[in-house]
Amino acid sequence: MKYVTNFFSTLFVVSTGLYLLPHSVANAVTLSNGTIAFVEPPRLISASTPYSNTSVPNTTYYFTLEVPATAGEALQQVTFNQIQGTEEIAFNQKDTFAFEGTRNHQGSKLALKAVKGGDKQQSITVIFDTPIPPGKTVTIGLQTYYNPFTDGVYLFGVKAFPSGEKIAGQSLGIGRFQFSGPTTTDN
Repeated sequence: MKYVTNFFSTLFVVSTGLYLLPHSVANAVTLSNGTIAFVEPPRLISASTPYSNTSVPNTTYYFTLEVPATAGEALQQVTFNQIQGTEEIAFNQKDTFAFEGTRNHQGSKLALKAVKGGDKQQSITVIFDTPIPPGKTVTIGLQTYYNPFTDGVYLFGVKAFPSGEKIAGQSLGIGRFQFSGPTTTDN
Protein backbone atom coordinates (compact mmCIF):
# COMPACT_ATOMS: atom_id res chain seq x y z
CA MET A 1 0.00 0.00 0.00
CA LYS A 2 2.87 2.38 0.81
CA TYR A 3 4.24 1.86 -2.74
CA VAL A 4 0.87 2.77 -4.29
CA THR A 5 0.56 5.91 -2.11
CA ASN A 6 4.09 7.06 -3.07
CA PHE A 7 3.35 6.33 -6.73
CA PHE A 8 0.19 8.48 -6.71
CA SER A 9 1.92 11.23 -4.72
CA THR A 10 4.74 11.32 -7.28
CA LEU A 11 2.28 11.21 -10.17
CA PHE A 12 0.33 14.15 -8.68
CA VAL A 13 3.49 16.26 -8.20
CA VAL A 14 4.75 15.51 -11.72
CA SER A 15 1.39 16.09 -13.40
CA THR A 16 0.83 19.31 -11.43
CA GLY A 17 4.26 20.54 -12.48
CA LEU A 18 3.52 19.73 -16.13
CA TYR A 19 0.17 21.49 -15.89
CA LEU A 20 1.79 24.63 -14.44
CA LEU A 21 4.71 24.68 -16.89
CA PRO A 22 2.87 26.16 -19.89
CA HIS A 23 1.29 28.82 -17.69
CA SER A 24 4.69 30.03 -16.43
CA VAL A 25 5.82 31.02 -19.94
CA ALA A 26 5.48 34.79 -20.35
CA ASN A 27 2.88 36.16 -22.74
CA ALA A 28 3.15 39.52 -24.45
CA VAL A 29 1.95 42.55 -22.57
CA THR A 30 -1.20 44.05 -24.07
CA LEU A 31 -1.78 47.63 -22.95
CA SER A 32 -5.28 49.02 -22.31
CA ASN A 33 -5.39 50.55 -25.81
CA GLY A 34 -4.56 47.18 -27.43
CA THR A 35 -0.88 47.94 -28.06
CA ILE A 36 1.46 44.94 -27.77
CA ALA A 37 4.79 45.24 -25.90
CA PHE A 38 7.51 42.87 -24.73
CA VAL A 39 7.22 41.38 -21.23
CA GLU A 40 11.02 41.61 -21.12
CA PRO A 41 12.55 43.57 -24.01
CA PRO A 42 15.54 42.33 -25.99
CA ARG A 43 18.98 43.40 -24.75
CA LEU A 44 21.65 45.23 -26.72
CA ILE A 45 24.66 42.99 -26.14
CA SER A 46 27.23 44.88 -28.21
CA ALA A 47 27.85 47.48 -30.90
CA SER A 48 31.12 47.23 -32.80
CA THR A 49 32.94 47.82 -36.05
CA PRO A 50 36.19 46.26 -37.29
CA TYR A 51 37.43 49.67 -38.51
CA SER A 52 37.52 52.56 -36.06
CA ASN A 53 39.60 54.95 -38.17
CA THR A 54 37.92 57.94 -39.78
CA SER A 55 37.15 58.00 -43.51
CA VAL A 56 37.29 54.21 -44.02
CA PRO A 57 34.90 53.28 -46.88
CA ASN A 58 32.30 50.49 -46.83
CA THR A 59 32.50 49.59 -43.15
CA THR A 60 29.93 47.63 -41.20
CA TYR A 61 28.49 48.50 -37.80
CA TYR A 62 27.40 45.35 -35.96
CA PHE A 63 24.61 45.48 -33.37
CA THR A 64 24.04 42.25 -31.43
CA LEU A 65 20.71 41.74 -29.66
CA GLU A 66 19.54 38.98 -27.37
CA VAL A 67 15.81 38.22 -27.29
CA PRO A 68 15.31 36.69 -23.84
CA ALA A 69 13.29 33.50 -23.46
CA THR A 70 10.92 35.54 -21.27
CA ALA A 71 10.33 38.25 -23.91
CA GLY A 72 6.74 37.11 -24.36
CA GLU A 73 6.75 38.12 -28.02
CA ALA A 74 8.97 37.71 -31.09
CA LEU A 75 11.21 40.56 -32.33
CA GLN A 76 9.87 42.04 -35.59
CA GLN A 77 11.87 45.22 -36.15
CA VAL A 78 14.72 47.34 -34.81
CA THR A 79 15.26 51.07 -35.27
CA PHE A 80 18.63 52.81 -34.99
CA ASN A 81 18.83 56.59 -34.44
CA GLN A 82 22.09 58.50 -34.45
CA ILE A 83 21.87 60.71 -31.38
CA GLN A 84 25.42 62.05 -31.17
CA GLY A 85 28.29 62.72 -33.52
CA THR A 86 29.78 65.61 -35.43
CA GLU A 87 28.63 64.21 -38.79
CA GLU A 88 25.59 62.27 -39.95
CA ILE A 89 26.58 58.72 -40.83
CA ALA A 90 24.88 57.54 -44.02
CA PHE A 91 23.98 53.86 -44.36
CA ASN A 92 23.78 51.86 -47.56
CA GLN A 93 20.34 50.36 -46.88
CA LYS A 94 20.49 47.77 -49.67
CA ASP A 95 23.58 46.15 -48.10
CA THR A 96 22.08 45.76 -44.61
CA PHE A 97 22.07 42.15 -43.38
CA ALA A 98 21.33 40.06 -40.30
CA PHE A 99 22.27 36.64 -38.96
CA GLU A 100 21.78 34.47 -35.90
CA GLY A 101 24.57 34.64 -33.36
CA THR A 102 27.29 37.22 -32.74
CA ARG A 103 29.85 38.94 -34.95
CA ASN A 104 32.49 36.36 -33.96
CA HIS A 105 30.13 33.35 -34.01
CA GLN A 106 27.90 33.82 -37.03
CA GLY A 107 25.01 31.47 -37.57
CA SER A 108 22.45 31.27 -40.34
CA LYS A 109 21.56 34.34 -42.37
CA LEU A 110 18.20 35.97 -41.62
CA ALA A 111 15.93 37.33 -44.35
CA LEU A 112 14.92 40.96 -44.09
CA LYS A 113 11.48 42.14 -45.18
CA ALA A 114 12.50 45.80 -45.42
CA VAL A 115 15.17 48.32 -44.53
CA LYS A 116 13.89 51.88 -44.33
CA GLY A 117 15.49 55.24 -43.69
CA GLY A 118 13.63 57.70 -41.52
CA ASP A 119 12.67 61.26 -42.36
CA LYS A 120 16.20 62.11 -41.38
CA GLN A 121 19.29 60.31 -42.66
CA GLN A 122 20.15 59.58 -39.02
CA SER A 123 17.45 56.91 -38.63
CA ILE A 124 17.22 53.41 -40.11
CA THR A 125 14.68 50.65 -39.42
CA VAL A 126 15.31 46.95 -40.08
CA ILE A 127 12.25 44.67 -40.37
CA PHE A 128 12.76 40.89 -40.24
CA ASP A 129 10.92 38.74 -42.78
CA THR A 130 10.20 36.19 -40.04
CA PRO A 131 10.04 37.53 -36.47
CA ILE A 132 12.90 36.41 -34.21
CA PRO A 133 11.51 34.11 -31.49
CA PRO A 134 12.38 34.48 -27.81
CA GLY A 135 15.59 32.76 -26.76
CA LYS A 136 17.61 33.82 -29.85
CA THR A 137 20.63 36.08 -30.34
CA VAL A 138 20.83 38.06 -33.58
CA THR A 139 23.26 40.49 -35.13
CA ILE A 140 22.33 43.25 -37.57
CA GLY A 141 25.03 44.61 -39.87
CA LEU A 142 24.53 48.19 -41.04
CA GLN A 143 26.82 49.00 -43.97
CA THR A 144 28.08 52.57 -44.20
CA TYR A 145 29.36 54.40 -47.25
CA TYR A 146 32.17 55.84 -45.11
CA ASN A 147 33.14 56.14 -41.49
CA PRO A 148 32.84 59.78 -40.45
CA PHE A 149 35.62 62.12 -41.57
CA THR A 150 35.66 63.82 -38.17
CA ASP A 151 36.92 61.86 -35.19
CA GLY A 152 34.97 61.54 -31.96
CA VAL A 153 32.25 59.55 -30.26
CA TYR A 154 29.12 58.62 -32.25
CA LEU A 155 26.09 57.24 -30.43
CA PHE A 156 23.10 55.31 -31.75
CA GLY A 157 19.88 54.72 -29.82
CA VAL A 158 18.50 51.23 -30.43
CA LYS A 159 14.78 50.49 -30.14
CA ALA A 160 13.05 47.10 -30.59
CA PHE A 161 9.48 46.35 -31.63
CA PRO A 162 7.54 43.09 -31.19
CA SER A 163 5.50 41.51 -33.96
CA GLY A 164 1.89 42.57 -34.44
CA GLU A 165 -0.27 45.32 -35.87
CA LYS A 166 -0.31 47.82 -33.00
CA ILE A 167 3.09 47.64 -31.28
CA ALA A 168 5.10 49.62 -28.75
CA GLY A 169 8.84 50.01 -29.21
CA GLN A 170 11.14 49.71 -26.23
CA SER A 171 14.56 51.30 -25.91
CA LEU A 172 17.43 48.81 -25.64
CA GLY A 173 20.19 51.30 -24.93
CA ILE A 174 22.97 53.09 -26.78
CA GLY A 175 25.49 51.70 -29.28
CA ARG A 176 28.78 53.61 -28.92
CA PHE A 177 31.42 53.99 -31.62
CA GLN A 178 34.63 55.98 -31.28
CA PHE A 179 36.52 57.00 -34.40
CA SER A 180 39.99 58.47 -34.60
CA GLY A 181 42.13 59.76 -37.42
CA PRO A 182 45.17 57.90 -38.68
CA THR A 183 48.20 58.02 -36.42
CA THR A 184 51.02 60.23 -37.64
CA THR A 185 54.64 60.26 -36.51
CA ASP A 186 57.05 63.17 -36.48
CA ASN A 187 60.56 62.56 -37.84
